[in-house]
Amino acid sequence: MTSLIQNETIKFLLNKKMILIIILLFIFAGLLSYGQKYSYDRNIEKFEAKSGGVEYDWRSLTTQRLNDLEKRSNNEFIPEEVRSSMDSEIQQLNYFIENDINPITPTAFKFNVQFVEQGITLFIPLLIVILAADLVSSEFSKKTIKVLLTRAVPRWKVLLSKYISLIIMTTILVFIIAVISTTVSYLFFQQWGFKEPIAVGFSLIEGKLNSASTILISRLQYTLLIYSLLWFVSIVIASITLLTSVIVDNSPAAIGIIMAALIGGQFLQFFLSEWEIVKYFFVINLDLTRYLTGSYQPIEGMSLNFSILVLSAWAVLSLIISFQVFNRKDVLV
Repeated sequence: MTSLIQNETIKFLLNKKMILIIILLFIFAGLLSYGQKYSYDRNIEKFEAKSGGVEYDWRSLTTQRLNDLEKRSNNEFIPEEVRSSMDSEIQQLNYFIENDINPITPTAFKFNVQFVEQGITLFIPLLIVILAADLVSSEFSKKTIKVLLTRAVPRWKVLLSKYISLIIMTTILVFIIAVISTTVSYLFFQQWGFKEPIAVGFSLIEGKLNSASTILISRLQYTLLIYSLLWFVSIVIASITLLTSVIVDNSPAAIGIIMAALIGGQFLQFFLSEWEIVKYFFVINLDLTRYLTGSYQPIEGMSLNFSILVLSAWAVLSLIISFQVFNRKDVLV
């Protein structure tokens, strides 16, 4: 069993897709870091121009951000979901000002968290799909499945070794994301920011932000918490991708199916949020980080525990079906 896992892991490491993923991470992290730095510098210039040359102060810039959000929130033409999200951010910014917490100045660890929060529903899952979609289907397309199954090893062990190696590589990928996003952003911001405090524990009650259970933790602690959620989501995506790879013998088709599900889930969330059954679709529950910040919940009744249970159910069912199908699948190559 150990040798099987080693062989599968070596296949992953020798695959050029990992190099492609790393290049994509460098490109996106670099572009987003530059964009955030540019936007931050522009905001300072605008503030100093409006204030007659008064030196930048994060409280003043935060107040400016508050005023902009309040004006946009009062626009009657914006969707109610966007308005609720803005109102939540307004209340959070008020909390930060009252408790002397700087939410404006960009740092490496702050960017790291934002990179995960923005990418956890689509970009990062797509990287995992690229990595894992041909895990089994490529064995059929390359005509190597017969060689793999002629060994004196049960089929379930073959698939289990592939899944364990996939978990290992998914964990490595999450670690690579953390390293690249932190180091690249530090080159732009020149600040680590791992000691600065951050408020967590916000919750929405009847559309209003409740800060009664809010606590302050360091940015480093918050980053570890965010990445633990990212790792869990990544394992779920990897499990679902494994199922697709087992069922579909063609690698491009397997990638296309998962990509369609990820992108289609965004449309479901936007257009059918009032349809209760939608909240049981795995894509709707991927953004676990929103529960830590009190962000707007897309469908009533969803919570962190609910989303974790739904995602766990999807992962377990995907594994059960994967092993059942793989054990019974005819090899006709």
